[in-house]
Amino acid sequence: MTGILAFLLDCIIGDPKSSWHPVVLMGKMISFWERLFYHPEDKDSRKFAWGAVLVLLVLWLTYAVAEGIMLLSYKIPWSFGSSAVGAVMLSFAISPKSLAKAGKELYGLLLAGDMAEARRKVGWIVGRDTDKLDEPEIARATVETIAENTTDGIIAPLFFFVLGGVPLAMAYRAANTMDSMIGYKNDKYLYFGRAAARLDDVLNYIPARITAVLFIFAAWILGYDYKFAYRMMLRDAKKHPSPNGGYAEATVAGALHVRLGGYNSYFGQQHFREYMGEPLETLGIKHIMGAIRLMYTATVMFIIICYAMFGL
Repeated sequence: MTGILAFLLDCIIGDPKSSWHPVVLMGKMISFWERLFYHPEDKDSRKFAWGAVLVLLVLWLTYAVAEGIMLLSYKIPWSFGSSAVGAVMLSFAISPKSLAKAGKELYGLLLAGDMAEARRKVGWIVGRDTDKLDEPEIARATVETIAENTTDGIIAPLFFFVLGGVPLAMAYRAANTMDSMIGYKNDKYLYFGRAAARLDDVLNYIPARITAVLFIFAAWILGYDYKFAYRMMLRDAKKHPSPNGGYAEATVAGALHVRLGGYNSYFGQQHFREYMGEPLETLGIKHIMGAIRLMYTATVMFIIICYAMFGL
């Protein structure tokens, strides 16, 4: 029941903008340990070692705090007290409403023809240069973000909640936050952030593939091309530079009859990412809404399955 309550809370309230949000606090903790442990003059092996220490500390502290809160919640004199506390905490670890809100905002801006604002806002959800993107490229960036973040922003936290309750879900969220902050292959983080990046790859391995299967069934329910989604998953998922990201993106691309991937600009430098899917349709604003529908349907399906199988 906790998972259902968490999803409903997210649908109603969403992610509150607060400096006390658990993910914000995780970010501050990661930054604190980074300032303490990262030294540019260190050898690569030493950078890796201190980065691994950071990972272990953040995971341990996050799990310990979440476990402590849950233990205290059992002392609440109401029968549903611990479930309510768990649902609130789990709602902080999932983000369907935030994903949908970002997608719908960009849909509205493109529909209104406000390209300048659409370019600015899409830059909030992707790391690439966005100042010269046209409508299909803005739509592509949005669809890719919704697809990939369905894994690490929704399915993976729920998966780890099933395995180990709220503390494990929060530990996963900490691991994912570390990857987003220090898991880059640049001069600064190539070694220091390697442990965080590898951990994120390992943790998302199963959830990414579950997400792809959920997207196939969601496509069938919604009337999209589930057979082509399955074909594109098998053909293109491994083309993604991440061992996991391609499973969601390739499947969504197949379901919506679009092609994802292509040329992205980072700090003025062009980089090519292999294509996934086929351009049977020109990417546009309707595909943003299609990705949102697939995301919500896959989420609801997974929650129903978890509740039916485990009562969580």
